[in-house]
Amino acid sequence: MENNKRKLLSPEREKLILQALGEEVRTISELTDGLGVSEATVRRDLQSLEEKGKVKRVHGGAVRTKFPRAEPLFAEKAAFHAEEKNHIAELALNYIENNDTICLDGGSTVLALTGKLNRKNNLNVVTNSLMASASLMDTTNHKLIIIGGEFRPLSRTLVGPLTASTINSLHIDTAFLGTIGFTAEDGISTTDPNEAYTKELIMKRAGKVVVLADSSKLGTASFVSSGSIKDIDVLITDSNISKEMEQTLTDIGIEVVY
Repeated sequence: MENNKRKLLSPEREKLILQALGEEVRTISELTDGLGVSEATVRRDLQSLEEKGKVKRVHGGAVRTKFPRAEPLFAEKAAFHAEEKNHIAELALNYIENNDTICLDGGSTVLALTGKLNRKNNLNVVTNSLMASASLMDTTNHKLIIIGGEFRPLSRTLVGPLTASTINSLHIDTAFLGTIGFTAEDGISTTDPNEAYTKELIMKRAGKVVVLADSSKLGTASFVSSGSIKDIDVLITDSNISKEMEQTLTDIGIEVVY
């Protein structure tokens, strides 16, 4: 972190704190020295970040909050890093053209995209998400195609082998996928093999695969991988992605947007 000549605003300090924390605990003194502000200011910023669910304060310092390994309920996922998810969804809209066929899976960040689709015209929207379907069925003029399969209550999606007959008959321009975990080695991963199976089918039928994941998902693998890192074309995340991961993904050929 660099100490700018002008006084940093609170959002700027919070962003620098998150970047400094990375995967390690940082002390109050380290953060104070890096920002060039008082300990009281750093403590207030850390309290604000903890209230937003982004850091966990420990004795004498803090560590970044990671997305929980055990998959939470859908409502809890939707509330986790909600502001970042909305910004990510806004960026995702740039990857949709009028008349496209798009696929939306069951991620909570992907759900944030559904409310923005009416800014496009004449889309074919394919989804296995009951939440996305419910959001769209009364509010959209686009064609809605719901993929049938086994109901998974935790994510409120339809998944598993029964989804194959529909997915394999489609040609998808762009697929938008959420994830529980994401690593540069294995790509996206989730807690459920049936959900991973359906995500992989979707990736194979899509001309472009766009992963929507806030930075709390990055660097951590979940139970089962879905496809490979080479199946992913674009990662849209927030600015707290580490420079190391950003460079690694760029070297692989993945476009990183934040």
